[in-house]
Amino acid sequence: MATIVSPKQFSPVEDAENIKKACQGWGTDEKAIISILGHRNLFQRKLVRLAFEEIYNEDLLQQLKCELSGDFEKAVSLWTLDPAERDALLANEALQKTVPDYRVIVEIACIRSAEDLLAVKRAYKFRYKRSLEEDLASSTTGDIRKLLVAVTSAYRYDGDEFDETMAHSEASILHEEIHGKTFNNEEVIRILSTRSKAQLNATFNIYKDIHGRSITKGLSGGPSDDYFPALRTVIRCIRDPKKYFAKVLRSAINTPGTDEDALSRVIITRAEKDLKEIQELYLKRNNVFLEDAVARDCSGDYKTFLLALLGADQK
Repeated sequence: MATIVSPKQFSPVEDAENIKKACQGWGTDEKAIISILGHRNLFQRKLVRLAFEEIYNEDLLQQLKCELSGDFEKAVSLWTLDPAERDALLANEALQKTVPDYRVIVEIACIRSAEDLLAVKRAYKFRYKRSLEEDLASSTTGDIRKLLVAVTSAYRYDGDEFDETMAHSEASILHEEIHGKTFNNEEVIRILSTRSKAQLNATFNIYKDIHGRSITKGLSGGPSDDYFPALRTVIRCIRDPKKYFAKVLRSAINTPGTDEDALSRVIITRAEKDLKEIQELYLKRNNVFLEDAVARDCSGDYKTFLLALLGADQK
């Protein structure tokens, strides 16, 4: 369930004019920008962006980049982008880091639908004139390259049906490879990158029923390189995305200095999907409201904007 609270009646022209007004003069009126963009859904934001370009012959995103700064500017810009554009940008930024952040790639590849992933790859190719798989292969090596390219290249079936016999067979294959610590086995990558989410969850459930513990518990004590945690992340993202995101938020907030990139990414990408359920999981596991944790760890306009997306300013 979404947390974003948007008005049923609004004028994209009026919003565009008010944003322009907020950007004029000696200082930017950040609160006005938050009050508008922080309470508009995807469809409304698209209309505001189109209206802004039509009226002023300028890209709203460029205007925001000129007027805002720091984590606040990054968050507002990400929120204003179309989801496919946003994911393409997030993926590219993750790959540009000194140590590529494979979590971002796995989230996009394993949590988005097959059609959404296809749209991201199209947006990536349009924006960077290269394929996402090409940049992934250039930025990684060895087993993690095989895994990430495989899950990113996938076009999974999105239905709920699954084959129980196949689930039993592949649960046995996964257990055999995990027990033997041969996590880079091609069969493991094949199963995780080609099967539907429903099929994989059936396999994971049978794995637990037969062996008495979850597959991620079975993965503890594996190799120490990036491949092992990436493998666990793939499984967690497919098995229970909401639980995974609650853990990412906890880690982002508990990191000394706060991991603003991860915090913004989860709140912005899930605000119109399932952020309310993620908030509930966060509260259950950490005994603190997510909005209270954000208010404690963040500051200024960045904090105000995230709280708006969390729906906290409506309480």
